[in-house]
Amino acid sequence: METFKITGENIELIALLKATGIAETGGHAKYLVDEGEVTRNGEIETRKRAKLIPGDVIRVFDNEITIA
Repeated sequence: METFKITGENIELIALLKATGIAETGGHAKYLVDEGEVTRNGEIETRKRAKLIPGDVIRVFDNEITIA
């Protein structure tokens, strides 16, 4: 499990996927979301620009990221 600290109030989902290296590009990040590969707090997240806040847990394949 990885912790990702944000500096503002939130971060968009596709920006997080790129910043953590899970997605190589914005297009790849969007593809992962469109394919249902991303969960937020245990539920599939379909909104590419979902605003993630501290306490959210994102899972993509074997990667788990907690927003801090």
